[in-house]
Amino acid sequence: MGSIGTLRRDIKSVFERDPAARSIIEVLLCYPGLHALLLHRFSHRLFLWRIPLIPRLLSHLGRFMTGVEIHPGAKIGKGFFMDHGMGTVIGETSEIGDNVTLYQGVTLGGTGKHTGKRHPTLENNVVVGANATVLGPVRIGHDARIGAGSVVVRDVPPESTVVGVPGRVVRHKGEKTYDVSLEHGKLFDPIENIKVHVENRVAQLEKRVAELEKDN
Repeated sequence: MGSIGTLRRDIKSVFERDPAARSIIEVLLCYPGLHALLLHRFSHRLFLWRIPLIPRLLSHLGRFMTGVEIHPGAKIGKGFFMDHGMGTVIGETSEIGDNVTLYQGVTLGGTGKHTGKRHPTLENNVVVGANATVLGPVRIGHDARIGAGSVVVRDVPPESTVVGVPGRVVRHKGEKTYDVSLEHGKLFDPIENIKVHVENRVAQLEKRVAELEKDN
């Protein structure tokens, strides 16, 4: 797809996924996620041409202007949409398919200092919720959903929903794999679960001690 066609697809993705978008002029002037994406598409092309320094400078400029940090080496497909975008970080070897949506504060990061492929791959139609973190060279399958605030460090199957820290698959191809609500206010919280378990166990032990004291 040529640059004009890519621009049209990027703008169309805003209207498809943000009901607040009113006009093309508004989208072009007032959507920092789109600004960061357009600047990245240019810097990525320079990166592929092996032009030194300038792609990184453009990336730094985009970070300053929009609050979105995208390494020029990252590969981003058609129809990509960042809602708000502030605080979003996309690492150098990240690969993002078509029609992917990221909300604010998302990190596609690496682990350790090894070279080569070290950032995530997101297949087509993936949605990543606000402040979620995906780390390492993991693969997020097509049509997967990552819940807000989740931390994902393992591969996610296609058509799955992941929530929690660490991320846990709670739904796969429409079927529940873990009994947990997907409402943002009721997301899986392993720390809270451990706390409840400990409190229940303490209550059982106190009851048992009281019974023993009564017997004595």
